[in-house]
Amino acid sequence: MPTRKPATRLSIRYQSEDFGPSWGILASGDLGVTWDDLVHAAITVGRPNRQYVFQYGASSLYELLFRLSLVRMALEQRTEHSCRFCRTEAFAALDPTEKGAISYFLGIVLCKLFAEELLDTPWLLHLDVFRDQLKAELSQRSRPDLIGQRQDTGAWIGFECKGRSNPPDAAVKDRAKEQATRLISVGGTPCSLHIGTIAYFRGDELEFCWLDPPADSAGDIEVPFTDDVWRAYYQPIREVLVSSDPDWLANISDPAGTRDGRDGRGVRIEAADFSLGLHPKIAPLLARGEWAEAKRTADSLANVLKEEGYYLDGLRVVVGESWFKPFSVPL
Repeated sequence: MPTRKPATRLSIRYQSEDFGPSWGILASGDLGVTWDDLVHAAITVGRPNRQYVFQYGASSLYELLFRLSLVRMALEQRTEHSCRFCRTEAFAALDPTEKGAISYFLGIVLCKLFAEELLDTPWLLHLDVFRDQLKAELSQRSRPDLIGQRQDTGAWIGFECKGRSNPPDAAVKDRAKEQATRLISVGGTPCSLHIGTIAYFRGDELEFCWLDPPADSAGDIEVPFTDDVWRAYYQPIREVLVSSDPDWLANISDPAGTRDGRDGRGVRIEAADFSLGLHPKIAPLLARGEWAEAKRTADSLANVLKEEGYYLDGLRVVVGESWFKPFSVPL
């Protein structure tokens, strides 16, 4: 598994509204990220209904490739020294319905990026994960998309995510605020923030805004919570590794940590030009299906993971050179 290279950091302009001063969120700024960061967010951000259609095994690999294809088709780095993510000509040529679907996906990807980087909230789950317990509440359209748990305090945050081809107007922001406030609590713990987020393009450049409306009496969704829900976060990752390398589980089980001279924790996925790996403390837990223990272990190793080049969930993502080049449609 290759180490994370010191890739050129690109940046995403953002605007913030209504965050209290205690959160330390600037009214505007630039978030520095890499393609590695963007790909990591795309493959781990909460899985909506598609999770129940393409569930496990090879289908998890197909879903991952689908997600990364959306990102790669929509965004590009136009030169080696570019500092912004720009929309591609292929994205601009899509019809409005197609643009809407991809813009929404970019919205949840950027929500994941900003939540992890600026709110210490790496753990995001789609509300549809709880749909069996929340049938009545989730039958209505007006509801947030994601819930996130802060790593430092364990507090929960509700996120409504939107994506647009152009800068949002006041009406779009108001709808995002309204949907975010519907979430009251998770596992009996009141949500500390209710955030509306919007990813959009200004000209050809990708930008982001987020808003923290005050909670009000309109909230009516209380999410029950058990530790088994972390299966929805981690199991698709394990199945991608198993599908990409049939010997992955055997490698993890090898006391020496390797078989045939290979590191059993990481795989190369040529179709998407990137490598995916797990920290050695996290990999055996996923191999055994100990989802909640993997999450607890990652929380306890936060500083170690950062120092060793892993993300806070224990994953390592390293993209290949094609991600740094302008997008082109294969002939």
